[in-house]
Amino acid sequence: QVQLVESGGGLVQAGGSLRLSCVVSGSIFRIDVMGWYRQAPGKQRELVANITPGGSINYADSVKGRFTFSRDNAKNTGYLQMDSLKPEDTAVYYCHCNALGRNYWGQGTQVTVSS
Repeated sequence: QVQLVESGGGLVQAGGSLRLSCVVSGSIFRIDVMGWYRQAPGKQRELVANITPGGSINYADSVKGRFTFSRDNAKNTGYLQMDSLKPEDTAVYYCHCNALGRNYWGQGTQVTVSS
């Protein structure tokens, strides 16, 4: 059983920062792709950032220069540092990983940015 557990969400004022964490546990041999998605009310889930097996990091245009994704392979943990937050960043943020062709999702953590 593979579990992804996110933490670090909350309420912050515009311009503030939050750091999300995602711990992957369970019977997982190798994580290929790891990333963060978000879903705002009434909108589709969208990619925020991910790390490919080759180590390349991809960011959505809307978060480039403000968000930083990092990964600690030894701890099977991913981090999303979010700076200069905007009200439009308000969403439920989901951790995702792909391992040996299977997709796994966390339960989500709410991020609310007030203006």
